[in-house]
Amino acid sequence: MTPNPIVVQVVIDKPLAQGFDYLWDAEKLGKLPAVGIVVEVSFARSKAIGLVIKVSDHSDYELTKLKSIERLAPLPLLDPALLRLMNFASQYYVHALGETVLPSIPRVWKKADEWEKIPKKIELAEKKKSKEKGLISEDLISEEQLNTDQKKALQELLADGLKDNQFRAILLQGQTGSGKTAVFLNWLTSILKDEKAQVLLLVPEINLTPQLERRVKAYFPDKRMALLHSGISENKRGVAWYEAMTGKSQIILGTRLAALSPIPNLRAIVIDEEHDPSYKQQEGTRYSARDLAIWRAYDLKIPILLSSATPSLETWLAAQSGRYEYIRLDQRAQGVSLPCVHLINTRDPQNQFSPGDIDAPKQKGLISKTLARAITKNLEAKKQTLILINRRGYAPVLSCSACSWLSKCTQCSTYTVMHKAGALGKRSVLSCHHCGLAKPIPSFCPDCGNADLKSLGHGTQKLEDVVEEMWPQARVLRVDTDSSRKSKGAEALFQKIHDGNVDIVVGTQMIAKGHDYQNIGLVAVLDADSRLYSADFRAAERLFAQLVQVAGRAGRSGSSGDKGGDIYIETQYPESSVFQYLLRHDVDGFMSFTASEREEAKLPPYSYQALIHAEGKSIEKAIQFLSELKGRLKSRGIITRELKVYDPVPKPVMRVAGAERAQLLIESANRKNLQEALEKLDQDLRQDSQGRISKTSRIRWLIERDPIAI
Repeated sequence: MTPNPIVVQVVIDKPLAQGFDYLWDAEKLGKLPAVGIVVEVSFARSKAIGLVIKVSDHSDYELTKLKSIERLAPLPLLDPALLRLMNFASQYYVHALGETVLPSIPRVWKKADEWEKIPKKIELAEKKKSKEKGLISEDLISEEQLNTDQKKALQELLADGLKDNQFRAILLQGQTGSGKTAVFLNWLTSILKDEKAQVLLLVPEINLTPQLERRVKAYFPDKRMALLHSGISENKRGVAWYEAMTGKSQIILGTRLAALSPIPNLRAIVIDEEHDPSYKQQEGTRYSARDLAIWRAYDLKIPILLSSATPSLETWLAAQSGRYEYIRLDQRAQGVSLPCVHLINTRDPQNQFSPGDIDAPKQKGLISKTLARAITKNLEAKKQTLILINRRGYAPVLSCSACSWLSKCTQCSTYTVMHKAGALGKRSVLSCHHCGLAKPIPSFCPDCGNADLKSLGHGTQKLEDVVEEMWPQARVLRVDTDSSRKSKGAEALFQKIHDGNVDIVVGTQMIAKGHDYQNIGLVAVLDADSRLYSADFRAAERLFAQLVQVAGRAGRSGSSGDKGGDIYIETQYPESSVFQYLLRHDVDGFMSFTASEREEAKLPPYSYQALIHAEGKSIEKAIQFLSELKGRLKSRGIITRELKVYDPVPKPVMRVAGAERAQLLIESANRKNLQEALEKLDQDLRQDSQGRISKTSRIRWLIERDPIAI
């Protein structure tokens, strides 16, 4: 009697909605199949790594035509809870299951030829960890050392701690410097008393990870930690992911990719700086790590803590309505007052240098007279200065004074940015921040031959030159992605600031987040208006959050009653609501004002949105593709009063790397209606597509749920 065949369905990392049937040879593979096994299969003319999602004894295809599973990864099963999360992410973000699950697995586990070597890599990692010395840190603040507000917040967190199997979403909103980190680390201490318990701690940026890593190790010297972010080597990430999967690591610390890690004994989640847009993936499956973490906590019935000085509007409204628990810290941990906010109206001539001023810089327009004199006073007080400008490079554009030539990128509808020698190479270059194209700076104008080329605007490199000229005795440090290509490089730069080896720091937004600088007396923000007026309806919210965050770097040290430092903001529009609420440090007032504006305009979170992206060789074809798509939606009755589909338009940066790009916005007052429409749309598009490329027009398309930029 012939035994029944074993058929498994496997998904792979391709934009294909369906799984594929394979035969399972238990004798050859040495075990019976199960859902959640990572396997190697033969797909088309090559090998691919896949995941078993179904086990059966029959197939809709002839068994003789089915290929067999090649081999198994030396991994435990992906746990059922993680598979539920992946299935939800796949459905909600309208992405194939295979291209949702497989990218979350580190590359080292997707190289079948390397599988035999992995045990040795894990063994070496074990030896290295055993040799690591414990950290002694002054950042360790025990429960007894917390101030009254922090102790009250901690007690609220612990209030329902004895109740198992209970979902809790908690917003911990506190002023910058109020000690939110000390509160949630002390909370996690109670959870990690269970030897098997695991916790997930998410941060928005790689450069925040080393600082928090040291602090977490100080709190939990006897607990193993898995670091998961793109700044570590693939081998290290692979080992850390495995340790999280097997329960060896009790603390999983990482950026958004850590939200999709296998953590079988997960008991609590913390999302630090929950408002940060970095939690939204901008390629592949465009998921929100914050939103998926909340769903994961709900599914597992565990608590999730969202921490921020400036919560996202969605989170703030959820806390206001009672859907989330609301815990506040309204005072700085040491009792230091909040920084004093100064608005410098750059339209006012009194704030600018005049020709007779002895201390006037050679390059005008970068730093106003009012700000320059405040910086001089701060330096005399032996305090550090932080200057923020949200543009890296030397100058945004190079131009010809004779024929108006501009340094446009040949592959994108934007300009190449001038970078000084040493930033991206040995020579000065023009670099595109969208496609990465870099080329030497021309000696003369390519159009008319004029040798007088001038830089327009300014970035961190140009500002660094100006600062060094104005304060030649000061030690100046530039911190941006050019000066810190790796996480270790960024960590070394931040350590210089912490050690007091720097007088003036010039940098982009990466200097503004989460860092506990102890000697910053003055923070300056240049060109704040560039983010104030934008087509993006979230621009004001993001600018306000950034200003609150960067202001919070000033005056963090000291004791009760001490002055909390100063923040100077150069703007042409001091009357703007963003700046007026900032003057009063009124986060709740700004949130309430923004909520009223959004509700009136019926914008998120009072509506739900999705974008259909299209790119091709010409913008006309991309627009036509989306117009035809809208026509089909209309003819099928999907467009209703509750579901609007706007006309297709070119994207803000229309051309990137030679591809012309357009978008179609779909908006609904009802989340379910939007979901159903997107699922029908996905089915409709796939009928005429190979993967995600239209067979007729050769347009590449993508559906994005809950876009953060339009």
